Amino acid sequence: MHEVTVISREGCHSCVDAIADVRRICDELGVPWSVSDVDADVELRAEYGDRVPVILIDGAEHGFWKVEEERLRRALAN
Repeated sequence: MHEVTVISREGCHSCVDAIADVRRICDELGVPWSVSDVDADVELRAEYGDRVPVILIDGAEHGFWKVEEERLRRALAN
């Protein structure tokens, strides 16, 4: 089973939208997901700080700035 993580930041409107999309899709598919605050971790901030929201699948970067729903669904189906 896959696991999705949204790398997010407080006060980021795009992050709020991405979290809502991931929540809806993952809940529908029964895929576990979580949110990590990019500013709470030095390594996350260095890697993703200028591209939030970032979507990870099983710890690997899948996309950033917005959720591409069909692409995410295809990736989670594999």
